Amino acid sequence: MYVAVKGGERAIQASLALLEKWRRGDKDLPEIAAAQLVSQMGIAVDRVMAEGSLLDPELAALALLQAQGDVLEAVFLLRAFRACLPRLVRSQPLNTNSMTVARRISACFKDIPGGQLLGPSADYSQRILHNQIHSRPVLPTPSEQGISAGQPLARVTDILAAEGLLFSPEEQAQGPHDITRDPLNFPAPRSARLQALSRADEGFALSMAYATQRGYGDTHPFVGEIRAGWVPICVRLCDIDASVTDESEVAIGEIFLTECEMLTQFTVQLTQTEQAPPAFTSGYGLAPGRCERKAMSMALLDRSLRAVELGEPVTAPSQDQEFVLAHADNVEASGFVQHLKLPHHVDFQSELSMVKNLRDIAHRKAPNQDEGSE
Repeated sequence: MYVAVKGGERAIQASLALLEKWRRGDKDLPEIAAAQLVSQMGIAVDRVMAEGSLLDPELAALALLQAQGDVLEAVFLLRAFRACLPRLVRSQPLNTNSMTVARRISACFKDIPGGQLLGPSADYSQRILHNQIHSRPVLPTPSEQGISAGQPLARVTDILAAEGLLFSPEEQAQGPHDITRDPLNFPAPRSARLQALSRADEGFALSMAYATQRGYGDTHPFVGEIRAGWVPICVRLCDIDASVTDESEVAIGEIFLTECEMLTQFTVQLTQTEQAPPAFTSGYGLAPGRCERKAMSMALLDRSLRAVELGEPVTAPSQDQEFVLAHADNVEASGFVQHLKLPHHVDFQSELSMVKNLRDIAHRKAPNQDEGSE
């Protein structure tokens, strides 16, 4: 498919120089700094971090600047940079129960333990374009906001589970699958599916989640809980230094996460003849940064992709693991589509020649129209 192309180096260099000129824009205006994007366009930076699988706001902002705001190109740049980084240590699984919550809502119950916390959100306002947007500071830390860790907040799903109203099938005890090191094979374990959905293109995930609500996947969800806040990252001392025998965990930092748990229909077919008692089922979404739409879409798709383990027939694309996960990665999708811009001269000439030959053959086999009319 690919054709080696020689020459054209000067044209390519000139094209890159022109691209940089367009990126810089009017030099009478001050150049945008990465810190400004982190401070004032945090949600765009968060999306690049999530889909680029690299949680560094400054690098994500630099990628956005280099890509002139093209989120897909910025994700590509960030993933390419990430691929060159060494892996120093594996952190422990994140414990979102210890989250220092900045926002936490539930659409299922009005009163929940710990209360509803609206936090920063535009959900409760009219979408009106303001003439002037005042600059906002970078997302403050919990201490800067005056938020203390306090007691862990009980989950809505824990309340339902305690009453036996939430169906949770037993999963095989195995470590999390790392799709950045091991290929994604189907059927994929749930840990691999969740990782793929967490870094999936938000637009694709949103469209597929929307499809499940329109009947293509038979999902009728309720937002059990959405929470967003800071979660500590912990490592074991023995993983950092092999000479240390202490297996205790230490926090090395914290990241801002958005988590969503969806509750949906309650018909669970255990076997061909056995049904589980009526109970809700759930879907789970977790993504870095402020990304409620992404976390909600992820939770809807997670529930849809659990169709087989919950005894449901697979009748819609949103329930098909390979269809969803193989097409959710925007770097792969963008690369496969955009490679068509590269020279395919020889390939096209060969097909053009074949089409002409087939037309000649068809013309020779066609009956003579003059002989058919008298």
